[in-house]
Amino acid sequence: MTAPPPRANPFLLGQEAAEATLVEALAAGRLHHGWLLTGPPGVGKATLAYRFARRLLAGPGAGLGAEPGPTLALPDTHPTFRRVAAGGHADLLTVEREWDAKRRRLRGEIVVDDVRRIAAFLHLTPAEAGWRVVVLDGAEDLNRNAANALLKVLEEPPARAVLLLVCNAAGRLLPTIRSRTRRLPLVALEEATLTALLARYVPELDDAARLRLAGLAEGSIGRALQLAAGDAVTVADLVGQVLDTPPSGLRLHEIADAVTREEETFSTFMELLRGAITASVRAAARGRADPDQTRLLGTRPLAAWIDLWQGLTQIQDETEGAHLDRRQAVLSGLTLLADR
Repeated sequence: MTAPPPRANPFLLGQEAAEATLVEALAAGRLHHGWLLTGPPGVGKATLAYRFARRLLAGPGAGLGAEPGPTLALPDTHPTFRRVAAGGHADLLTVEREWDAKRRRLRGEIVVDDVRRIAAFLHLTPAEAGWRVVVLDGAEDLNRNAANALLKVLEEPPARAVLLLVCNAAGRLLPTIRSRTRRLPLVALEEATLTALLARYVPELDDAARLRLAGLAEGSIGRALQLAAGDAVTVADLVGQVLDTPPSGLRLHEIADAVTREEETFSTFMELLRGAITASVRAAARGRADPDQTRLLGTRPLAAWIDLWQGLTQIQDETEGAHLDRRQAVLSGLTLLADR
C-alpha cells in the first residue's frame, strides 16, 4: 500500500490543533476568506486543505448534520469525497505548478495565468453547496506577477469563497499576502505518529525499520515515505560509513555503484548525506555536537562544510533536473567530500 494523494487521503494524524481551529471557525460561521496553511513539507498541509474543502462542499444538507463534528472527516464512501478525489467537483479548483511537457518536469513556478483562473473561478456562482473553494498548493512558488494577482483576489474576496494556500516557506510570500490571510501552522509529526502512518502505508516494514525511518524523516511522513522508497535504512548505514571513513579509504566507484542501482536510491543517498552534514553543523553551532560530529567537522573549517553542502545540493539539483548521469554525480559529490 502507498499513501493516497492529498485530495484522496481520508487520514490525518498529528494535526489535531490545526483541524480544531477550522472546525471552530466553521461552527461559529466566521470563516476567513483566505487561509495560509504553513509548516514543514510532508506533514499534512495539503491533506488538511482538501479535508476542509470536502467538508465545506458537502454542505449541511448532506447527511452530516448542520454543525461539523469534532473533526472535518468525511467517509471515503461519501459522494463529495469521491468527486473531490477524482478531481470532478465543479466548486473546487486546484492550482499548483504544472507539468512542462517539453522539458519533462514540473514548471519552476506558478504564473499569473494560473492566478487569473482563480479570480475567474471565485466570481462564478457556486454550482452546488453554496461555496467555491480553491486549493493553491505550493504558494511559495508564485512568481512576482502571480503573487500580485493573488493579492488583488485577497483584497476583494467574493462572498461564499474560500482560498486555501498551502505553503512550505511562508517567508517567500509577499508580506501583504500573509497579512490578508489567516495563518494556520501545522507542526512536525511525533515519532509515534510517523510509525503509525508508516505501518499503514508501508506494512511490509518491520518495527525497527519504521523507527529508523521515523528518526530520519524529521517529522515528515512525506519524507519518511520517500526514504522508504529509496531503501533509506541501508543507505543511512552507507552514509555513516562514508562520513566515518578517512578520504584515502573511500572506495568511490563501489559506493557510486551501490547507490545508483535504483533511481530512488540516488536521491535518498544525496539527501541523507546533506542531512548528516546539516545536523552536524547545527549541533556544533549550538554547542551540542556529539563526538562523531566533532570528529567529522574537525577535518575542515566550518565555512568549508557549508560550501560542501551547497556543492552537493547543486550536483543533485542539476542531475535530477537535467536527467544527468547519476553515477557520475555521486562520484563528483564524493570527490568533494574526500577533498579535505
